[in-house]
Amino acid sequence: MPGFVPLTVKEQIHAQISGALAGASFPIDTPAALIVAFPDGADTTCQVGDLKMTAGEAGTLLTSADFPFTSAKSVADVIVERAGL
Repeated sequence: MPGFVPLTVKEQIHAQISGALAGASFPIDTPAALIVAFPDGADTTCQVGDLKMTAGEAGTLLTSADFPFTSAKSVADVIVERAGL
């Protein structure tokens, strides 16, 4: 398709994280509450090609200073930045 620009891995992972948290209630105040907000908890998986990350793994990139999160986008922003994507 002319003009089609595929999403980068970073954009795809960001979209998957945001989508997984679309039904969550914000603000989310603690790491435990964030994990519970994912559809499959810590086992919720985002994958693009060979890159695979679970919510549990992504949670290790966060610190208590990151909370509270006010939106799915803010969670995704921090995770993809810290993961170096």
